[in-house]
Amino acid sequence: MSETYPMQPVGVVRSAFREKFGIPRQPGLVPAAEAVIELLPPANQPEAVRGLEGFSHLWVVFVFHACPAGEWHATVRPPRLGGNERVGVFASRSPFRPNRIGLSLVKLEGVDIRPGGVSLRVSGADLLDGTPVLDLKPYLPYVEALPGARGGFAPAAPESRLAVRFSAAAEAVLAARPDLPRLRELIGQLLALDPRPATCREEDRLFGFRLHDVDVRWRVAGGEAIVEELCTAQ
Repeated sequence: MSETYPMQPVGVVRSAFREKFGIPRQPGLVPAAEAVIELLPPANQPEAVRGLEGFSHLWVVFVFHACPAGEWHATVRPPRLGGNERVGVFASRSPFRPNRIGLSLVKLEGVDIRPGGVSLRVSGADLLDGTPVLDLKPYLPYVEALPGARGGFAPAAPESRLAVRFSAAAEAVLAARPDLPRLRELIGQLLALDPRPATCREEDRLFGFRLHDVDVRWRVAGGEAIVEELCTAQ
């Protein structure tokens, strides 16, 4: 088939995640991961979201825009398998796919309608800031919640692996940022799941990622994630 299907984003994501490292590997794992989906013209009409407030969750169809186009392989190494075993790309949620399309189930926290714009507040998001949204669909529990379904090599949600502790310096920064009231909760939920690459789990190595305008620097020691520094990004 030579036919193509051009698409235009209907919205864009505004989230705390400013880089790929540190983003939850699946939606719903980090409830404190809040985001806003801003609808774009011509989809930013109140009529387009009429009735949406009656649903608790949404499917977000989006583009992995930070992954280079055309860079994909037929097999991948999922983190859930320790990064050592390969499975087919279509048996995974890898962002490196023939078409860079992603699918996330998020909780709908609210619909905001203002003159000239419509936005959706969601939580449990695993979406990079600036992600283009192709479509939104309501989650229908009667057809999409299947108790007997099999989960392959990922039969259950990953358990929290690490206790999380903040240094005195990090605590001081948190206290000075009342504009980010859920930052502590967000960092704690992210680090408890141990976002380190499966092939890089040595202790005392310093890692970092950016949330909002804050660089989070942390390490793991003795089964504990220690937040060493929180630095305002320049």
